[in-house]
Amino acid sequence: MATYAIGDVQGCADSLAALVQRLSFRPQRDRLWFVGDLVNRGPKSAEVLRMIRAAGPSAQVVLGNHDFHLLAMASGARPLQASDTVSALLDEPDAQELIDWLRQQPLCVADGSTLMVHAGLLPEWSSRQALGLSEEVSKRLRSSQWKAFMRSIYGNSEGRWRESLRGSARYRMIVNVMTRMRYLQPDGQLEFKCKVAPSMAPKELSPWFERRARRGPAERLVFGHWSTLGLMRRPGLIATDTGCGWGGYLSAVRLEDEAIFQQPAIDNLFSSPSRTAT
Repeated sequence: MATYAIGDVQGCADSLAALVQRLSFRPQRDRLWFVGDLVNRGPKSAEVLRMIRAAGPSAQVVLGNHDFHLLAMASGARPLQASDTVSALLDEPDAQELIDWLRQQPLCVADGSTLMVHAGLLPEWSSRQALGLSEEVSKRLRSSQWKAFMRSIYGNSEGRWRESLRGSARYRMIVNVMTRMRYLQPDGQLEFKCKVAPSMAPKELSPWFERRARRGPAERLVFGHWSTLGLMRRPGLIATDTGCGWGGYLSAVRLEDEAIFQQPAIDNLFSSPSRTAT
């Protein structure tokens, strides 16, 4: 049995199909872990959701910021933006089924000591705490009142986590940490504007993972979200976003031995691969 963690697909259905074929994926034995941002930027968001949904229990998904953006559009919490490519999905005959499936997915999952989240976890959050916080949000996304919930939480965070946060402020912070975070300010507040690689970032900003100590020698975090960071493997960390939606690569990491598999983007908005994963 093998588990493959796959970076941000972002609507690139043909690239995903080619990568899965390259993996010699066996659905009866193997698993695919998707780090979020299944939709947007690429041209085939609906097809991506259908493919992953059809994989059933062989596929494990966490939600990314672009997936939340789609849910926000479907709930009326957010208007269509010029850079979006997901509006056509909402006109598909099975759009409601796809949206309902998507909102069943968590923000964070674990298998043993390996956790998967789209963007990251705060330095002070334990694995157990992160899973509990994810469930707080998921419980409301799965409810019949999910549209009102989305309208109440969509937007920038209050900035800094406090356990005393309640209601919309608490849920908004959880979502923004797990789906949008890259850098932390010196006082621990989230920084949303900076998206460049750490080597180019202002010195006062810290990548979230530089300030998060490992919670035990076996803990491993798998994440995506950060295409300018690229493919990164460190003790206890695997970053998987290699910019497929920007003309880069769609990458998979086999978690058992951290072997890397890559597929050049073939159905994105750009003409050819523009960066090499490092």
